[in-house]
Amino acid sequence: MSVAAAQHAITQGALEAIFSDPDHVDQRFPVPVLQCLQIKPLAAQQNAGGQQPERYRVVLSDIRNYVQCMLATQTNHVIHDGSLVRGALVRIKSYQANMVKGKNILIILDLEVASELGVHDRIGEPQAFEAKSEPAANTTLGGSNFYGAKTESQAPVKSEPMSSRMGGGRGVNAAPHSHGNNVVYPIEALSPYTHKWTIKARVTQKSDIKTWHKASGEGKLFSVNLLDESGEIRATGFNEQVDQFYDLLQEGQVYYISYPCRVTLAKKQFSNLPNDYELTFERDTLIEKAEDQSSVPQVRFNFVNIQELQSVEKDATVDVIGVLKEVGDVNQITSKNTGKPFDKRELTLVDDSQFSVRVTIWGKTANSFSAQPESIVAFKGVKVSDFGGRSLSLLASGSMSVDPDIEEAHRLKGWYDSQGRTDSFATHNNMASMGSATGRVDQTKVISQVKDENLGMENTDYFNLKATIVFIKQDNFAYPACSSEQCNKKVVDQGDGTWRCEKCDIVHARPQYRYIMSVNVTDHTGQMWLSCFDDVGRVIMGMTADELMEIKENDEDRFPAIFDAANCTKLHFRCRAKMDTYGENQRVRYQVMSASPIDFRTEAMKLSDMIKQLSVGS
Repeated sequence: MSVAAAQHAITQGALEAIFSDPDHVDQRFPVPVLQCLQIKPLAAQQNAGGQQPERYRVVLSDIRNYVQCMLATQTNHVIHDGSLVRGALVRIKSYQANMVKGKNILIILDLEVASELGVHDRIGEPQAFEAKSEPAANTTLGGSNFYGAKTESQAPVKSEPMSSRMGGGRGVNAAPHSHGNNVVYPIEALSPYTHKWTIKARVTQKSDIKTWHKASGEGKLFSVNLLDESGEIRATGFNEQVDQFYDLLQEGQVYYISYPCRVTLAKKQFSNLPNDYELTFERDTLIEKAEDQSSVPQVRFNFVNIQELQSVEKDATVDVIGVLKEVGDVNQITSKNTGKPFDKRELTLVDDSQFSVRVTIWGKTANSFSAQPESIVAFKGVKVSDFGGRSLSLLASGSMSVDPDIEEAHRLKGWYDSQGRTDSFATHNNMASMGSATGRVDQTKVISQVKDENLGMENTDYFNLKATIVFIKQDNFAYPACSSEQCNKKVVDQGDGTWRCEKCDIVHARPQYRYIMSVNVTDHTGQMWLSCFDDVGRVIMGMTADELMEIKENDEDRFPAIFDAANCTKLHFRCRAKMDTYGENQRVRYQVMSASPIDFRTEAMKLSDMIKQLSVGS
């Protein structure tokens, strides 16, 4: 097909209509035809339970304008089969348009590659479509090094939903369909900028009703995990919504859940689901049991085998399946924090990796557990501990299935009956809890690589860094801590010369100061801020926080000189990059796990080896 024919087929002005005239875009451009200018895979989201589906961003042009787009995962097949390439033309059958942080974002829910129109170099000179309203809150869709990406303004911004058009009747994995007057969205398409939506989802887990009593008041809540073909999301009901919805929502059943229902950033400390958002039920949220209970999957697992637990980070959340080898009795322990008793039961699982692991279950689950040894048990949402090498604990938000009717269970049952019953199994007891013994290799990065590769944006990433300290914040460099063994909590000045630890309920004559420092470091590619705690602070400052605090109180002239002496020190840092939420804002926090002086002889040998490799390559 000639360039002229392709240019004629492209619906010029469609992008402006989608974002500026949503009420009439369906009549003007029933099926927009656009040209693909760029395709870029997002960094794969890897959690301990396995690889998450790939996500792709593309730039689409209507000759006049171009816009950044996100492909929904159900459209990934056009990437996998090679039909969508740079320069190809596509028909957009279903989309959702948003304005986020002053930038127009188009989420493509269904498209078709117009292969008969051919593949061409960029047609025309399209310009970035400019938003017509003030900018808005941060989003994970933005990024650098992408076609047409601009430096983001630091001004406060406002988000507003834009138009969406959904095709119907193309199956469960296709674009959303209708339920009553609302559009049924896939869970993965929900965001704070989506309005008037409905999801069709199965309740895979429902918590007990939890209550709280504080000086400011009391209340209650419950939560459910919801699942459809595209993903999972957590939903929580508070107070009146507990009375409205707790009895209605039953585990294993499928429901239509409709707006108004608030979509907010997920509180990861309360959920083990791979979703950046969560739902909060409101008074007018509509929930209706679906007649068709079979079209939504039962449960979604991302299993890691027991041997692979040695390469999983402490405190990660995983799914595991295994043969139940041993069942312990119910025991009771008392919480050190609250003094409340808890029932627990320990189970031993084995699998065909020839490893075993201990799994702890709690409360009602421990008391009601009745599965027999040699049953197949699948756990969704267990927390990894380094106690005893590696062990697992079932979270309150997790779930357990005995003899599930899934492929992995049938395979393990066949293996155990044929040979596993007589096998011997290794444990993780001799593993070190950190460092190279976990099987993780931390790569050495320069500062520009850390930022360009967006370390910490999608997952928790670890890296090594050689950098020079150029500035240390002197205010709040340490905090008064409890001196009880393994406590380290902040203590409160009682005003009478004593310090009280609320956790230990102990009064100390004096606190033990511990470092909590912000350090600016630099290398030949850039600079960044690192957060450091007590062990690292001692390496940097060459003394304890108690000693430095005493100097501050007694020798004001010497105090700043100690900080000056620590500047321009070059160290080897082992760092963790992790997304951190402060208030409503998210940012990547770089925390130093350990620091040590550079062994210049070893570093010189490494550089020499690199030079030799370059010489061989040339």
